[in-house]
Amino acid sequence: QVRLEESGGGSVQAGESLRLSCTAVPESNFHGRCLGWFRQAPGKEREGLALVYTCDGDTKYHDRAKGRFTISRGGAKNMVYLQMDSLGPNDTAMYYCASSRALCTLGPPTWEIWGQGTQVTVSS
Repeated sequence: QVRLEESGGGSVQAGESLRLSCTAVPESNFHGRCLGWFRQAPGKEREGLALVYTCDGDTKYHDRAKGRFTISRGGAKNMVYLQMDSLGPNDTAMYYCASSRALCTLGPPTWEIWGQGTQVTVSS
């Protein structure tokens, strides 16, 4: 069974940056078509941010992530990063990595495997 391990969250001041990482382990069992990043703030629904196709590195972004967030594939197909710049208090949330073997959309219900999440807190 594949599991996703996220890291890189933390507490920052508004305007600062963070880089989140996600690794699917074990690599030998990972056959995801795409890896994506999502977030969920307290009392709100989980929302999609960006995804990357593992085969060619092509990306998709939700409008809420365009311009400040950059998703990238790692050196291996089982790794993905999310660079987040110019963070603001509204970015405070639990950030999740997810994997899909079939549909690659920014809607959370289509993703099969989820990580435990990494907390990002931005103070003003």
